[in-house]
Amino acid sequence: MPTSTVPIRNLRLLLAILIAAVTTAQPRGAASDVLPFKAAERTLPNGLKVIVVPTGFPNLVTIDIPVQTGSRNEVEPGKSGFAHFFEHLMFRGTPDNPPEKYREIMSKAGARDNASTSDDYTHYYATFAKEHLERVLALYADMFQHLSYSEADFKTEARAILGEYNKNSAEPIVKLLEVQRDKYYKVHTYKHTTMGFITDIENMPNEYEYSKVFFDRWYRPQNTTLVIGGDVAPEMVMPLVEKLWGGWKPGSSSSVAIPKEPAPTGPKYVQVPWPSDTLPYVTVAFPAPAFVETSKDAPALDILAALYFGSTSELYKRLVVSEQKVDQLFVDVPSNVDPTLFTVFARIKNPTDAVYVRDQILATIASARTAMGPPERLADAKSFNRYVFARSLDSTERITSTVARFATYRRSYETVNAYYRTMETLTPADLRSAAQKYFTDAGLIVTTLSKSPLPEGIEHAPALATLKPAVAFTTEVGSAPAPATLQSSNANVEFRIVQQKSVLPQLNMKLLFTVGSAHDPAGKEGLAALTAAMIADAGSRLATVEQIEAALYPIAGSFSGRVDKEMSTFTGIIHKDQWRTFLGLVLPQLVEPGFRDSDFNRLKDAQLNALVQNLRSNNEEELGKERLQVNIFKGTPYGHVALAPSRGSRRLRSTT
Repeated sequence: MPTSTVPIRNLRLLLAILIAAVTTAQPRGAASDVLPFKAAERTLPNGLKVIVVPTGFPNLVTIDIPVQTGSRNEVEPGKSGFAHFFEHLMFRGTPDNPPEKYREIMSKAGARDNASTSDDYTHYYATFAKEHLERVLALYADMFQHLSYSEADFKTEARAILGEYNKNSAEPIVKLLEVQRDKYYKVHTYKHTTMGFITDIENMPNEYEYSKVFFDRWYRPQNTTLVIGGDVAPEMVMPLVEKLWGGWKPGSSSSVAIPKEPAPTGPKYVQVPWPSDTLPYVTVAFPAPAFVETSKDAPALDILAALYFGSTSELYKRLVVSEQKVDQLFVDVPSNVDPTLFTVFARIKNPTDAVYVRDQILATIASARTAMGPPERLADAKSFNRYVFARSLDSTERITSTVARFATYRRSYETVNAYYRTMETLTPADLRSAAQKYFTDAGLIVTTLSKSPLPEGIEHAPALATLKPAVAFTTEVGSAPAPATLQSSNANVEFRIVQQKSVLPQLNMKLLFTVGSAHDPAGKEGLAALTAAMIADAGSRLATVEQIEAALYPIAGSFSGRVDKEMSTFTGIIHKDQWRTFLGLVLPQLVEPGFRDSDFNRLKDAQLNALVQNLRSNNEEELGKERLQVNIFKGTPYGHVALAPSRGSRRLRSTT
């Protein structure tokens, strides 16, 4: 890891040198493939699917085991939450490998292991040193085939599940989605979240015998994929898998039918009353298609979400940047096995704007239904998606988990490649067709969350045909010009460069400054955090933040700042073949920041809301940690959070 000390005026040159350190060739697949690896696939006679992915990263192996069993599979009334329950129970051990032995084996392997549950699947994963592959494979094989837990263990975990539910329900968005789904779905098991209905969770301690039925039904080889990635060779791995997993007996889960949701019959509205202070949320949702990698519907909804509601959209620029009525605007587009919900979220600053924000979202939906966007915007969105995906393949663990996530649909390595090939075929007409198909008055559900009542009329959304479509695209895309050679008047200032070689196809640039919240002036606490935000999220003298985001979008570049007690760090990430464009856009933000009043007011509000809403009102665990540090360091420069006490944030002015 070579280091050097150089003048700051040579920053651009040194970053070019860093690029040279990350150009190691990647394995290549077909030109249209987003997964550039030569994987091997095999289905054992018992139905278990095995996918082996040599990633090119040395010495490490990741095992990821997705089971096609999530909350979707909880079909009996009164039995919700069991898929998530087994995420916990699976670690209760077997006669040959009790919990303490499991932990000993994983510890010796240097493993990082865990599990998670979603609507459609539960997966178990571990990353460890490659010499321990056979032992870890054997451990998981034993766990899946010979799980054993006592009734006392079962009841202990049931009480832990109730505690987890109560903790999650303290988050406004979690509760909002729970209420939204319960209101929208009539018969499908997506009606309940992964955690399950509270009445079922409270009754779980009494369901020991049913838990055995659930496990025996769903934890079977024909529902399971074993993905092994890293420093592995298929010819060595496949015989091991057959030896250790070949005796697992298939079951009869295929005979259990998942209820089919009927077509929606009209718009719905539901309000979630919130007991404590919070900024109100307004969400607008419509049906979304099931994931099918060869159908245009799923990728079309992904692209519509980005173009009409992403950070480069006209709606975002209007509500968040210009009018500053909303401090968060984002979209959730799940890729589920069965049809689900496309949800636009807006957190509004003033409750009186709730109806206006809802109608602006609906007017944007109306635009998607009636007009076709410019082909160049669609091309940008396709480019963004491919670059974002390439950026995600940054480790053996991430590569293996990506393969596992897409394998939950059809248990195939090729699913993800097929999906992105389908996305490449999309046209503007396809987007409009998908919007007309899924964004209908009959399928609309508006869900709000607030402490105080919202304005009259929020419960009655206007019909889409009665709305004047919002301006969805401006004729001028607006891109930031590349700056001239960047130089600083501080020509004698020196800093240290650290170069780290990597096989990854992207540049990860970090700039570290030894100034943090401990340097905030008295009475202006939060200044370091706000200054970092003004550099990373407020444009440069040469270009506004909107122009920079528009130019970064098709190349999926990101530039962000983070402040802690003693340092501020700026991180830039870009694919290596776009580094020149990227540096020309983001370095002026650091060297010649824009410092516009409108950006200052927006970011100051965001910082205050992050402190008062996200931390103080909605995240008790993180709030407790920050409170502990404040108490320990009281009376010192470390005695406030990086975001600052709310009174400190309110005192800050653009002139500071």
